[in-house]
Amino acid sequence: MTVILASNSPRRRQLLGLTGLDFRVHAADVDETPIDDELANGYVQRLAASKARVVGAQVASDSVVIAADTTVVDGNQILGKPVDKEDAARMLRQLRGRTHQVFTAIAVLRNADLIVECCSTDVPMRSYGDVEMQVYIESGDPLDKAGAYAIQHPGFHPVENLQGCYANVVGLPLCHLARALRKFDIELASRLPSACQSTLGYECPIYEALLQTER
Repeated sequence: MTVILASNSPRRRQLLGLTGLDFRVHAADVDETPIDDELANGYVQRLAASKARVVGAQVASDSVVIAADTTVVDGNQILGKPVDKEDAARMLRQLRGRTHQVFTAIAVLRNADLIVECCSTDVPMRSYGDVEMQVYIESGDPLDKAGAYAIQHPGFHPVENLQGCYANVVGLPLCHLARALRKFDIELASRLPSACQSTLGYECPIYEALLQTER
C-alpha cells in the first residue's frame, strides 16, 4: 500500500508519523482563495478535497492520498496566513483574550473514492501582552501560520484551557483520519491516541467518543 501525504507541513508529517504508516510526501499546489460568503467548514473541505484530487491525478490510482487543510475562524471571518509582521500583529490582537474556532478537513482518496472528514475546535486564547506578542512575531514563527500563531510554540503558549482536539489545531486531527481510513478498511494501531497525547503533551478529553462514532 502506497500512502502519500499531500502536504509539506512538518507538523502534519510529524503527526502522520505517529500512525505507523509508511508514507511519502507529494505536496499539492492549489488556489486557497476563499469564495465569496464561503463558510469555514465548506472552505477547508473544498481545499482538502482539491489537494487530494490534484495529487491523486499525479500518482498511481490505488495510492492512498491523504490531504488536509486548516483555517482559523473568528466569527465568520476566515483568518489565513499573515502577509507580513503588521498583519500578524493585527490577527494576534484580534484573537487575544477571546475564543475562536479552528477547522481542519481531511480528505482521503483511493481509486477515485473520496472520503472527507471535518473537525472543529474551540480555541480560548490567553491575554498575552504586547511585548511578548511582538517578541513572538519577531521570531518569524507566525508568518506561515493561519491566524498568526502555533498552539505548540514553546515560548509563546498562546492558548489556555483547551478542551477539544489539540491535533486539529496543529493541523491533522488523527481520530478523524482514523475514521476516514477505516472506511477504506485501513485500521490504525490502537496505541495512536496515547502516542498523540504523549507527543503533544495534552490529555485529550474527547478521543474515545470520536473513535466510537463514524462522523
